[in-house]
Amino acid sequence: MKRDTKASCTRLWIILMLTCLSTLSTTALASAAMPNIGESYGGGVVFYVDGTGQHGLIAAKTDMPGHSFKKEEFFFNWYGAKDAANAFVEGFSDWMLPNREQLHKLYISRGAVAGMATTVYWSASESDAESAWAENFASGEQLVGNKTNGSRVRAVRLF
Repeated sequence: MKRDTKASCTRLWIILMLTCLSTLSTTALASAAMPNIGESYGGGVVFYVDGTGQHGLIAAKTDMPGHSFKKEEFFFNWYGAKDAANAFVEGFSDWMLPNREQLHKLYISRGAVAGMATTVYWSASESDAESAWAENFASGEQLVGNKTNGSRVRAVRLF
């Protein structure tokens, strides 16, 4: 009987050690894989990481090309901006026009994301039926613009 108890304890000890090692290696791999602001990740550039370090926001590497406003390259009315931001970019299909808060986070980290113009960018946040929120990347001012006006678009995605 004593022998069975000793063998059971040995087996339990081995299982416990393997479980601990597995947990430690999984945790180390997960934390090592998380990107920092300014790093290329998920088809774009990370511009925000939440307090857990596990989730954040990625900006497309460039402003959305094309136009829907007076044939001026890179400028879209709000409706065209939403369509452009939903494009399939860098192998990912979950790109979107950032909401007002996400756009302001992008403004705060604009130095980490190449090619941000010092002009107005659309957000997905509507003010009313005819207007939506935008942000001036020269000043950081958030403003309301008519949805038919032209502004730039930088798509974002979550991680």
